[in-house]
Amino acid sequence: MKKIYSLFALLSLFMLSGCSVYNFTGTGKIDAKTFQVNFFQNNADLIEPGIDRIFTLALQDLIMNQTNLNLVSNGGDLVYEGEITDYRITPMTATADQQAAQNRLSIRVNVRFMNKKKETDDFEKSFEFYYDFPGRDLPTGSVLSEAIRVIFERITQDIFNESLAKW
Repeated sequence: MKKIYSLFALLSLFMLSGCSVYNFTGTGKIDAKTFQVNFFQNNADLIEPGIDRIFTLALQDLIMNQTNLNLVSNGGDLVYEGEITDYRITPMTATADQQAAQNRLSIRVNVRFMNKKKETDDFEKSFEFYYDFPGRDLPTGSVLSEAIRVIFERITQDIFNESLAKW
């Protein structure tokens, strides 16, 4: 009897998913078929080479992986554009000999989202996140790579939630 209930629950879940009532990414019904992510220029005062390209690709990948939308280079139903506006390293705590015990890398991205199918969804908003690392480490190499990965993972998910998931 337990197996029948489990099977029924599983079938119900797949039926709800197939009918656009619910899907596993958390997005509602999306009327759009295509999206485009324009290049996010790095306009921060402190420039870290290459993060503009990394961010642009990270946002494209997230949307492609969590929706069935097709990526286009122009004329998309959904358009993401903007710029990296801040890249900052700040000491967070100090030791007794006035050395940084912990530093924080913060990145802020300004995003303009346009939905050509439903203009009431359009917005312009800044998204920011940070990564803390030991004061003795420099934000280079693997420390920098991990920091950027963590920060962009969070920012792109926040953008996705704001534009498509409506959380």
